[in-house]
Amino acid sequence: MTSTPTIGVLALQGDVREHAGALERAGARAVPVRRRSELAAVDGLVLPGGESTTIDKLLRIFELDEPLRTLVAGGLPVYGSCAGMILLADHIEAGIEGQRTLGGMDVVVRRNAFGRQVDSFEADLDVAGISDQPGGAPVRTVFIRAPWIEQAGPGVEVLARIPARATDGSPVRVGAGKIVAARQGRLLATSFHPEITGDARVHALFVRMVAAG
Repeated sequence: MTSTPTIGVLALQGDVREHAGALERAGARAVPVRRRSELAAVDGLVLPGGESTTIDKLLRIFELDEPLRTLVAGGLPVYGSCAGMILLADHIEAGIEGQRTLGGMDVVVRRNAFGRQVDSFEADLDVAGISDQPGGAPVRTVFIRAPWIEQAGPGVEVLARIPARATDGSPVRVGAGKIVAARQGRLLATSFHPEITGDARVHALFVRMVAAG
């Protein structure tokens, strides 16, 4: 692999452009992925937010679901944000009938854990591997109808949990203490959307994971 890894962004739904921009700022070459043939050209892949059930259906329509399951199982570095976290989970709670995931992370994820759009919020989080680095600072996070991790297996590293209070000091109405960022091997997942805050440090963490080979 070159010093500038090529990282794909699944371009079926979600903040594709925003993720690509964050990856570029983090030192990667970002490319959209819509076809099976494009998977062979990437060193890692981002699964953006959106509607997890819709992305699941689109993966089947574009015949990307089985190739992606094989690549994830084979060690392709993948970062999933929001709906992408759901796609990486081995198990879903509150999913719809027939909903499938790509799997790979030994976690149980609750879909739409925060409920309605009105429950969306921002918070500054300490994220392991980022905030605890020299000169590090909390990561501004945005939760929009986000999932959270209900349970994590022994091989999963918890990177962040929902704080007790939002950035404005108001108490978080639901989910305080729940896991919202985790890593297992070459897989990274966050409940929140770092691509829309201008802070590329989560993407930089993923770029380092990809570059590590």
